[in-house]
Amino acid sequence: MSGFLTRSVWGNFGQSPSAVEDMLDVENKRMADSLANKVTRLKSLALDIDKDADEQNRYLDGMDSDFMSVTGLLTGSVKRFSTITRSGRDNRKLLCSVSAGLIVVFFILYYLVSKAGT
Repeated sequence: MSGFLTRSVWGNFGQSPSAVEDMLDVENKRMADSLANKVTRLKSLALDIDKDADEQNRYLDGMDSDFMSVTGLLTGSVKRFSTITRSGRDNRKLLCSVSAGLIVVFFILYYLVSKAGT
């Protein structure tokens, strides 16, 4: 840009100083407008980034509460399972049948999912 400015000033060497000042003023205003446009675009981009970061934080907070509820559910299940295993011989038959049932359900679900995928 300074090359354009230098050429325009030297190209008009014979003109009066006020004409040169007018050209410099026009060039200065054009560059100021260009800078203002760039600043506006950067400000818009920064606001978009801020909005996106807020949305992602809300999403992560929701996931955190979901994980906390699953953790509570699993903790309760483990406590109940531990109680069953420690309660003695009466519940061993029940424990074996529940374990076998869970294994059968797992294989059935695995079979259904593998058939649905093909």
